[in-house]
Order: sequence, then C-alpha cells, then structure tokens
Amino acid sequence: MNGVLSRLGWISAVVWFSASCFGAESEELSLPLHTVKLDAAVHGKVLLSPELPTDGKYAQGTKVTVKAVPDEGFALDCIYTAQPGRWGFQYDEAMEAERVVEIDKDMNIGASFIAESEVDHVTVKHNVVYAKPGKKALKYDVFSPKGAKDLPCIVIIHGGGWVLNCEDVMRGLARELTKGGKFVVCSIDYRWAGKADGDEEGNTMADLIGDVYGAIAHIREHAAEYGTDPDRIGLTGDSAGGHLSATASLMVNKIGDGGFGKKPGVFEFMPTYLPEGMTAEQLRTELLTSIKAAAPSYGVFDSGTLNHYSEDPAANNSWKKEISPQDNIPEASERAVPQFLVLGTQDELITDKMVSDFKAALEAKGQRAEYVKVEGAHHAFFDWKPDTQTKDAFYKYGVPYAAKMKAFFLETL
Repeated sequence: MNGVLSRLGWISAVVWFSASCFGAESEELSLPLHTVKLDAAVHGKVLLSPELPTDGKYAQGTKVTVKAVPDEGFALDCIYTAQPGRWGFQYDEAMEAERVVEIDKDMNIGASFIAESEVDHVTVKHNVVYAKPGKKALKYDVFSPKGAKDLPCIVIIHGGGWVLNCEDVMRGLARELTKGGKFVVCSIDYRWAGKADGDEEGNTMADLIGDVYGAIAHIREHAAEYGTDPDRIGLTGDSAGGHLSATASLMVNKIGDGGFGKKPGVFEFMPTYLPEGMTAEQLRTELLTSIKAAAPSYGVFDSGTLNHYSEDPAANNSWKKEISPQDNIPEASERAVPQFLVLGTQDELITDKMVSDFKAALEAKGQRAEYVKVEGAHHAFFDWKPDTQTKDAFYKYGVPYAAKMKAFFLETL
C-alpha cells in the first residue's frame, strides 16, 4: 500500500511540475511580439544582444543591449530607436556606444556614424539638467571647442511645432558653428506645449519662453566651466525654435515674476531657473545687455499664426500679441538686436511674406535685419537626424548657410 501511495505521489509531482512548466511557457508565448528592424549601418556596425530572431520579432519587455562599433576614421553619432511620427520618423537617440532598449512597440534600431574629422575639434557635455518644472527634465548640451576660454556663446533652440524633438536635432548645426574655435554652442531643450509632455496641467507658450530664459540663466552661471563669456550671447533656432529665439532676443524686457495674464495688462515671462539669490528682475537687467543678436531660421513671428496654449478663461487672441516677436520689437536706439533670417524657397510651412513682414517690422524700428533666401531648400534644413535624407539636406543647405550665420555672429557678438 505504501508503495502505491509513493507511486501516486511521484506521478502527482510529475503532473504538477509539467503543468507548471507548461504554464510558464504558455505565459511566455502569450506575450505580444513586436517587429524590430535593424537598420543597415554605414561606416560601422551594430550588434544586438540577444540577437534579433530570424522572424524579426522580440517579445514585449525584452531588454536588448545595442552596441555600436565605428569603422576606423569614424566616430559614433548616436544609437537610436525610431517609430513613424507626425513628420516622418521620430528618433530617440543616445550618444553612448552601448545602450539598453526595452522592446514595447514595433521599432527600428540602428546607429549613425560620422567622420572623426567632423567632431575632433569639439568637446561635448551632454544632458546638463537646468530645471524640472514638470514630468520632463529640461536639459542642454554644451559644444566647447578644445581650449575654449571666454568665447561668445550661441544658444540653439530646436524646432518641432513646439511639441516635438529635443536638443539632439540641432547637433549638426552646433558642430558647424564651433568649427574654427570662435564660439561655444549650447543646444537647449524646453517643455512641449499643451499636454504633449504628459503633464496634467498644460504648458503655455509663456512657460516655454520662460524655459528658454531659464536655460540661458543656467548657461551664464556655468560660463567659465564651458569656456564662454556670459555677456556675449547670440540666439538661434529653427521653425518653432525660430519663434522662440526671436522672442527671447527681442522681449527680454518682459522677464519678470508678475505672471502672464494673471493681472490686468501684466504679461511677464518667469524664468524656469534662476541662480541662487538672483531675482527675475536682476536677470532681466543682465540679459538686456548680454543677448546681443539672433538668427531665427524659418520661424513664426506674427501673432496671427501663434498659439498661446493657455487654458485661462480670460485668454483671448490679444494674448497672442504678448508672445509675438513681431509685435514687440524694441527701438534700435534703445536696444539694438541685429537679426539674421533665412528661409528655403521650397519651404512648405513658412512663406516668404511671413519672413518679409518680420524683416520690415524690424527695419521700421531701426533694427538691422538680413534676410537670405536659400534656393531649393525645404523646411528644417538645419536639422540633423540619423536618416540619409535629413543628413543630405543638412550638408547641401545647412553647412553653407551655417557658415553665413557664423559670419553674422562674428560681426555682432
């Protein structure tokens, strides 16, 4: 009898063990599968661990180590993941030679490489956090020519309709502007408008402008560390960043802690960051002389095409004028802020009239305004992304017109 019971116990254990294993296997098999495409690498190779299965699918939650190895004479530009977005592929980039990607959706994975000769002149400090007013930490990258000391600083503000991209998309322009060792460049990020960052309370355009001033305050505080002069600052940016760079250069007088529309007739921009002991009023006074020029590229300047993104019941179209650089140009006799404007002749979003009207408004106030039309160029030719089309446009149009922008800043900073 005891032998029978023993055999029954052994059989039960086997059945339990088999069921457990089958259950675990079933659970694993039931995980959603996501298609991953490994993009072909140029001037280097990309290694995945675990290797991409033959069917091109990883189970959800799989953590894949991505390692990028450049060919001789080349350097890593970035490791990226990419998904289709509003304007083509949207990239999540990392500048380290190895990163871990958790698979949670269909995606492309790849790496971008660049000739060492394009980057060996500059030292890059990535992801300097200057504030965290919401879910997203706000940061910037610093591009310092080797041996930099007391150089003027150019601050780049990226585009993306105020709701896309980050500072990484401007690294090509930053590298060009630092060639020759005449400028330190800081490429900054800011909050996305509305609830695009996932914040419970939407971000207004005034918030984004406050982010720009906060980043500049942080950069000035650390100027010696970066090899730059805090009192010689130029601003540039493209598209949405064109608007923000023009605004931040021309509307310094509106920095303050009085709120934006909280009191009748008071529309002020509160910097997201202030050095310890410094007031908004003190920063305003310093930036009135420190920000000396701007080069807003294919931007939005007039109130008719802007959105204040405010949920305040009192907000109306008149508030748009308070975020419009075209409506807030100072007299050059009081504060001269030269502007260098560029626009591609094939731009699909910004028209010649929009830029011409801004130029005319600047000149009406006595401001110096240069307007250069880039024959054949489409929108966003100063952007840099891993895909060949964006890189080709940058080399064809971005590089020569970055040289013209650099010449402008050499005159004005």
